[in-house]
Amino acid sequence: MKQMIKIGAVALAAAFVPAILPAGDVEVENAAALETEAEEADDGMAVGWTPLAIGVFSPVQLPWGMAKWDVFGLDLNLLYSDAPKMYGLGIGGLAFTSRDYAKGLIVSALCNWGSRNVYGMRATLGANVCRDTVYGFEAGCFGYRKDFWGIDVNFLGSLQKNVTGWQIGGLVNMVDNQSYGLETALGINMSGIAYGCQLGGGNFTDELHGAQIGFLNYAKECPWGFQIGIINIIMDNTLKVLPIVNGYF
Repeated sequence: MKQMIKIGAVALAAAFVPAILPAGDVEVENAAALETEAEEADDGMAVGWTPLAIGVFSPVQLPWGMAKWDVFGLDLNLLYSDAPKMYGLGIGGLAFTSRDYAKGLIVSALCNWGSRNVYGMRATLGANVCRDTVYGFEAGCFGYRKDFWGIDVNFLGSLQKNVTGWQIGGLVNMVDNQSYGLETALGINMSGIAYGCQLGGGNFTDELHGAQIGFLNYAKECPWGFQIGIINIIMDNTLKVLPIVNGYF
């Protein structure tokens, strides 16, 4: 439905020396063997873990090949970071990618990408993207994920299938399926089924269970709830269009 965002950065680098802790059953005899094993492994599977990953952009950092090492501690790259699991503090100058689970604080300038569940906080001036579920707090220009639980703040807005918590968007909050909690926007809130409150310039839902407060409010069905605004529309109500207040209890 929407195009996902991917950002990479390319440059040449210098190196630093972190402590590396290989996985118990993985023996790496040389760099060639390590590269072959990583290529044969499934996407997101690591050959070991390290408490510190540092460099310029993945894979130009130590330990070599960020996508081959889980990071449990600090993950710092000046341009672009890419790791399977990241538990701790992750900082990518332009973008940060986690191929497996991510837990902790992740910060980048343009894009934070998660292939699996994300737990904690992510912040960026660009987009926070997750192909699975986000639990926690996110702040950015735009958010895209499968499901979201927590507090979400976006300068432009967000898109997801389901949301539970509080969403704050500048232009639009879009929820394909169900929203539970509070949706606030200067522009438009759109939800398949809304449980809770939609507060914005325009509020739209197929099924309202709660309240809509805004200039224009629209609900295809309203099993229970009310609308407060200049124009209030409930299509399955006896009086479908009313000013100021409309509702069904």
